[in-house]
Amino acid sequence: MRFMMIVKSAEKWGFPPKELMDAIGKLSEDAVKAGTMLGNGGLLPTATGTRVRLSGGKLTVTDGPFTEAKEVVGGYAQFELKSKEEAVEATTRFMELHKIHWPGWEGETEIRQMFGPEDCGSKA
Repeated sequence: MRFMMIVKSAEKWGFPPKELMDAIGKLSEDAVKAGTMLGNGGLLPTATGTRVRLSGGKLTVTDGPFTEAKEVVGGYAQFELKSKEEAVEATTRFMELHKIHWPGWEGETEIRQMFGPEDCGSKA
């Protein structure tokens, strides 16, 4: 099963401390060696982003920052794991690193199972 872990927090926290990034690097390296991590990355602040929205048949393009956002996606990781329980365990280890290396930081990691074309009911 594929899972996407989506890290969310307020932008006020800025960039993570080096100690946290080093610890996440080690955790990621171990997951890649085990063949469970498919990809990961951090995202720059919304001030550097752009949104393309489709609403009412019209496309609009808006440059950041997006002041209405209270919480933003700051990073992600994609895993191939055996179960949702395994995904929760992996995410808990990741969040423990934040607790240890970035005291006071507040945020969450959302775990979402992914689907592929085979799950959509389309016939080829």
